[in-house]
Amino acid sequence: MPLPLDGLIVLDLTLARAGPTCVRHLADWGAEIWRVEPPGSQDGFGGPRDGFDSVNLHRNKKSIALNLKNPAGRAAFLRLAAKADVLVENMRVAVKHRLKIGPEEIAAVNPRLVYASISGFGQTGPYAGRGGVDQIAQGMGGLMSITGEAGRGPMRVGIPINDLTAGNLLALGVMMKLFERERTGVGGYVHTSLLEAQVFMLDFQATRFLMDGEVAGQAGNDHPVNTPMGVFPSADKPINIAASSAKLWEVFCRVCGREDWLRKPEWQTPKGRTADRPALNAAIAEETRRRPSEWWIAKLEEAGIPCGPVNDIREVFGDPQVQHLGMVWHAPHERLGEAGVVRTPLNIEGHKPGVHRGVPALGGDAAGILAQAGMSASEIEELRATGALGDAAK
Repeated sequence: MPLPLDGLIVLDLTLARAGPTCVRHLADWGAEIWRVEPPGSQDGFGGPRDGFDSVNLHRNKKSIALNLKNPAGRAAFLRLAAKADVLVENMRVAVKHRLKIGPEEIAAVNPRLVYASISGFGQTGPYAGRGGVDQIAQGMGGLMSITGEAGRGPMRVGIPINDLTAGNLLALGVMMKLFERERTGVGGYVHTSLLEAQVFMLDFQATRFLMDGEVAGQAGNDHPVNTPMGVFPSADKPINIAASSAKLWEVFCRVCGREDWLRKPEWQTPKGRTADRPALNAAIAEETRRRPSEWWIAKLEEAGIPCGPVNDIREVFGDPQVQHLGMVWHAPHERLGEAGVVRTPLNIEGHKPGVHRGVPALGGDAAGILAQAGMSASEIEELRATGALGDAAK
């Protein structure tokens, strides 16, 4: 059965991670991706084309190497844009306008196209001209001020959370605009930024300030407002326990064999438990470290208390539920043979997406892409003669 986005053509001008994250969603669900790269490109990572990052981000794509600074290259690009449904880019704001491939120029040749952008800080405003990367947005967007243990200073999150979130949100925006196009027949411009994505992801920590004036601080592994909810030691490895509601707190005390905690005046309300969190956490830790993690997880699960181990990445992929969910795709790759990548987290019943091709050779699909855009063999050769079209990597 064709995948949901089968027949959709996407022009991919993305670099680094945020833009490619958006395009990866579209590629995994059947869109045909025409990745437009400058001749000699290393995919914006400065590392090997077949390195782990590129293989995971640029699967299921075709490649054409076009010099957009060359008039003939730009003209060829506009031919591609006339055939495409979506264009995704995450250049600095000024670059697309300098190349004369901004939303207005593309709409002139294809008013049905959905033009999608990610920037560091927004398409307009005092920071619009700045380049942005994930960690800068983590700091400016407040995340580093609430991550890590109190008194230890700012701490980045261990994944590029802004890049990934901005890419995920832009993919959602693209699908909304495509849905609207079904009604109007016209495409348009959709965009987000790392900073917007980060402020959005502050979520309840933001509304604590907006509604109550509370400026959240660092809470380490503890939940900012609910107690007990955090990491506790066991005899072999740390575990997460979430028992903050009145009912779960009562059940948890009984599982621990510490009904006396229920009679402790300062621990009888959620606010009281949070106010006395250091003493409460120390008391819980004294109990949990007496037995191994599997014992606690079995007992707590039986009692209906959310819990789980703190796994390293090797343990994640050894976990039976992760294996059951099939979170690894073994992707065919013409140069590596096979590569393990993370599968899409989306499940659409009746469809089975996968990786049908690995990272394309630079410019390796140029002839086919240009032919689909309506260029003849002689026109393609003429384009190559101008130096605007890069030769396929060998």
